Amino acid sequence: MLDKFTQWIEKYLGGPMASIANQRHLRAVRDGIIAALPLIIVGSFFMIVAFPPLPESWGITQFLTANAETILLPYRMSMYIMALYATFGIGASLAKSYDLDQVAGGILAVTAFLLTLVPVSIPEEATEIAGVEGFVLPMANLGGEGMFVGIVTSIIAVEIYRLTDKSNFKITMPEQVPTAVARSFEALTPTLIVILLIGSITYYIGFDWHAFIGNLISPLISAADSLPSVLLLVLLTTFFWFFGIHGLAVIGSIARPLWLQLLEQNSSALAAGESLPTIGAEPFYQWFIWIGGAGATIGLAILLAFRSKSQYGSKLGKTILAPAIFNINEPVIFGVPIVLNPILMIPFIGAPVVLATIAWFATSLGFVNAVTVTAPWTLPGPIGAFLATNGDWRAAVLNIVLIIIAILIYYPFFKVYDKNELAKEQGSAEN
Repeated sequence: MLDKFTQWIEKYLGGPMASIANQRHLRAVRDGIIAALPLIIVGSFFMIVAFPPLPESWGITQFLTANAETILLPYRMSMYIMALYATFGIGASLAKSYDLDQVAGGILAVTAFLLTLVPVSIPEEATEIAGVEGFVLPMANLGGEGMFVGIVTSIIAVEIYRLTDKSNFKITMPEQVPTAVARSFEALTPTLIVILLIGSITYYIGFDWHAFIGNLISPLISAADSLPSVLLLVLLTTFFWFFGIHGLAVIGSIARPLWLQLLEQNSSALAAGESLPTIGAEPFYQWFIWIGGAGATIGLAILLAFRSKSQYGSKLGKTILAPAIFNINEPVIFGVPIVLNPILMIPFIGAPVVLATIAWFATSLGFVNAVTVTAPWTLPGPIGAFLATNGDWRAAVLNIVLIIIAILIYYPFFKVYDKNELAKEQGSAEN
């Protein structure tokens, strides 16, 4: 029965899901956002510095809080305008997939994105106070709120670049001209088209890209920040992993822009001293669901390392435990293996569902802070949870409790697995 179901999955879902994960535009979106991840991680850590998890009576806390506005400037110039950086990454990645100049693709994407923004004149009273004249850009649209606009305009810009290159509708320089100069001239035509097209739509027709796309995706953002949505994404991710398909590569390509918007809402609220409005941002999954990796396999790794009676299980456990502590679980998934293993399928899918439900209610009831920081995913669970919640020690405790629950959920299935491995070894020894 399982073999037939596996064959059906491989035939009807394996290929299409792999195609989705490797679809040119989705891959460009995924790679572009991941390229901006270092800025998001480093920038978000300034939130912890500005609002330290220390007693308010301490002098250092009072000093940092009093200077929070200045401390947060690197955050505002990194994570707060992450759509700008991601847009360049998306354009460069998509251009590379078409064998076009990556830098030109990135610049065209940023140009198209910025042309969706309408500069606002600085009021006279503000000019007198700040001593600055001119125009300002709406900063909110450069962050998470503008992410989907950046995705759309990046694709439009690079597709125009591709069409002009494919049709040879470009300025071609002699071979003697340096490559960098020649590529700059080749980009003149698509640049002109992008500026005229996007600029005309924004400034002359008066189309509000951000309001239009924001209205389209607002139901998706609201739905993404709900327990049913979290559970659905958990189920889909683990389901695909069970059949050897990288679940997060498929799901993350679609969900990550939504997760980033949820995270930015929280970090912006924290910077403004407001209550945190969302729960289901990506760090919530990382530190309260994917502990040890997809499937919360830290529980299985610990059991294999310390409770296995079979030689294979014991040696494997000691090998995979260190990577699992740092959330690298391919050795678990393919070494045990969990892929196509009917015994371990139930806890592999069930444990994250249980952990997600517990963590959701713990956060929604105020037992732990919501996530506001993107901590490096290779940190051990309690440390990552502590940092991701802006230094909430209760989050570290919750992470440890969830690891214990994962161990308990995996335990009966681990016993069956280990017993089978032990029987195989004893059978081999007798023969």
